[in-house]
Amino acid sequence: MYCVQCEQSNKGGCAVKVGSCGKTATVADLQDVLLRVMQGVSAVAARAADRGVRDAEVDAFTPHAWFTTLTNVNFDEARFLKLIATALRMREKIHAAAMAAGADLSDLPEPATWEPGATLAELSAAAPMASIQRFVDRDGPSIVGLRDLILYGLKGTAAYSEHARVLGTEEAEVVAEFHRISAFLATDPTDIDALLREALAIGALNLKVMELLDAANTGRFGHPEISSVRMTPKAGKALLVSGHDLGDLEMILQQTEGKGVNVYTHGEMLPANAYPGLKRYPHLAGNYGGAWQDQQKDFAAFPGAIVMTSNCLINPEIRGYADRLFTAGPVGWAGVRHIVDHDFSPAVARALELPGFAEDAPEEVITAGFARNTVMGVADTLLGMIGRGEVKNLFLIGGCDGARPGRNYFHDLAMATPQDSLILTLGCGKFRFNREELGNIAGVPRVLDMGQCNDAYSAIQVAVAVANALGCGVNDLPLHYAISWFEQKATAVLLTMLHLGIRKIHLGPTLPQFLTPEVLEVLVEKFDIRPTGEVASDLDRMLKAA
Repeated sequence: MYCVQCEQSNKGGCAVKVGSCGKTATVADLQDVLLRVMQGVSAVAARAADRGVRDAEVDAFTPHAWFTTLTNVNFDEARFLKLIATALRMREKIHAAAMAAGADLSDLPEPATWEPGATLAELSAAAPMASIQRFVDRDGPSIVGLRDLILYGLKGTAAYSEHARVLGTEEAEVVAEFHRISAFLATDPTDIDALLREALAIGALNLKVMELLDAANTGRFGHPEISSVRMTPKAGKALLVSGHDLGDLEMILQQTEGKGVNVYTHGEMLPANAYPGLKRYPHLAGNYGGAWQDQQKDFAAFPGAIVMTSNCLINPEIRGYADRLFTAGPVGWAGVRHIVDHDFSPAVARALELPGFAEDAPEEVITAGFARNTVMGVADTLLGMIGRGEVKNLFLIGGCDGARPGRNYFHDLAMATPQDSLILTLGCGKFRFNREELGNIAGVPRVLDMGQCNDAYSAIQVAVAVANALGCGVNDLPLHYAISWFEQKATAVLLTMLHLGIRKIHLGPTLPQFLTPEVLEVLVEKFDIRPTGEVASDLDRMLKAA
């Protein structure tokens, strides 16, 4: 096992026996094998695409398979055995189609021809061929660090792509570009300039994918609108939905309708309470709990059933709620019941068996729903506030949250921002400060919750629109970035920001383990990335640059 894909990697080091997330060495090895085979699938699919051939089944399986390997998604050995078997079948299928079309398959890279076996024993024995450690020893840490930047960026992009796909939104060009970059990775490239180009290509691809996901969510559920979200429970039976998948939440709301079950969101699902198509269900009762890293405490105290629709899952056995937890989509934990074909009836039945909340808790609410459409709808107001000097600075503070020390930085920065500034926030990082009273400017709340981590698209569109209206570039705006890095979705979003040329991003609280000093030096030189430091000095530097 060699795992450095997220901040949990043995508290900043490399996981070699068991991950801090709870991932075993066996699961880590199976994930490495799956990804290596999937690079081979893409290598063949890219050759087939050159002959005008694509396979819908292969294209649909690809983002799902990659998604299962993200941090805190799937820990189930049995599921990975099946996924690897399916990946090998997909590779064979697209290979046959490519051959029939006359594609040149004479010099395919190693992952396109590698046969790792089928049994757990065979796959475990073959895993060193797919391990990052093999390539670190051979090509050096900086080259592998850049390849990891691409690998993890592709993982994040795959997750967003899968969220859009299950809502019925995908584009052939997006899948083709994903296969192309994955096929590039399959060649084990060593050219630094080429690696950097492809990393930025992922940024461009992820921007398109986030656009597709935005269209999928708003097309199905309407544009988020300013909403008061209840943060305390009501009396009654209860079902908690965590993760990111709004389609799953809608199906749960439909399948609980009229059954006396209150449905609550958790973590990254909080922004769902602002979508008209979801908030129209009267039994969507609000949000319960905080960010993903608090789930063991939150889930243990929740007196109902729980559905985890995507990352981030933590070991449910420690706090004894595995018998009322259900997984869906890419998520898996051995022994935890998995929802098949979006039939949530087992979770609904369990919610009806459990006691639920005995009484209403004192009502607490927060305001959400400041997504792209909402903010642009009051663009004249915002521009007027900037022009009159009522708003002198904008801060984008958000991203992935986590449990490691140092993440109070984002709370402290939000609290320290001047009263004449607005804070755009997204992702679960907002839980660090979204219950604080930070006031308003001319009736506009200072904290504008823009949604999930993928709603970085909304923030980008708002920034571009404001810059265009003011006749300047995005980097000329008094807009300051403090991004909380944790895992692969954040990597994809970061690459998108770099692709757009956004500079002076404060990234923390720690930098990715796979970024060697040499690689970091390149990123600092090209994009002026800044590791987070002391709040006072960082804020002073931001304001002086405004």
